[in-house]
Amino acid sequence: MARHTWLIRPERPVPYGEANDAMHALAERRLSGEVPDSLILLEHPPVFTAGRRSKPEHLVWSEDEARAHGAEVHHIDRGGSFTFHGPGQLVGYPILHLGAAPDAARYLRTLELAVIDAADEIGVSLHRRDDVQTGVFSGDDKVCAIGVRLMRTRVTLHGFAVNCDTDLSWYRGIVACGLADNGVTSLSELAGRRVTVPEMRPILERHLARAFDLAYEPAPPEVAHAFASVSVAS
Repeated sequence: MARHTWLIRPERPVPYGEANDAMHALAERRLSGEVPDSLILLEHPPVFTAGRRSKPEHLVWSEDEARAHGAEVHHIDRGGSFTFHGPGQLVGYPILHLGAAPDAARYLRTLELAVIDAADEIGVSLHRRDDVQTGVFSGDDKVCAIGVRLMRTRVTLHGFAVNCDTDLSWYRGIVACGLADNGVTSLSELAGRRVTVPEMRPILERHLARAFDLAYEPAPPEVAHAFASVSVAS
């Protein structure tokens, strides 16, 4: 049976801090059984986020330098190290209950496969790598960063970020995902044409629905408003 899932798609970029708070509140409600699963798909204004495995040297720019460039810096509770979010990047936060016997590794592999299949639909071949914990790559260049947390080992938080037509110069400010010997790229660079977030969003929605057996419906207005009310003009 398909999983009843609220789909939340703010029309404008959402500041990271406010979206993070709303995501955690929704995950708490999912853990209590008050609400069904959710999938949040959005963009953020420029922001660097540091996961639990981050090291100070992974932030190349100081926090003051990052702010001078127009980016926020947030230290958060997901796994992984530093990554960047910004315009032109499709960010997904699945809030899914993994059941009584959660399998975090299987969840990560399923996320990766959904991104790989979505990229294949536009003619871009991607892969995962066994020598890194998670993520989706073209050669040694990362296209999609993945970092998650399981709330009470049951409900997923955080998620993935796919570079569509992202300004990759932002990555000069960090050692992306702590992988000093690897680069970053985007679907646009690999496809040889502009691949936008609006183009990829419905494709990835469909592949995530197939991968996790999700049946989407719009979130109630009060839930969607928690994200839309803090969005900013792009």
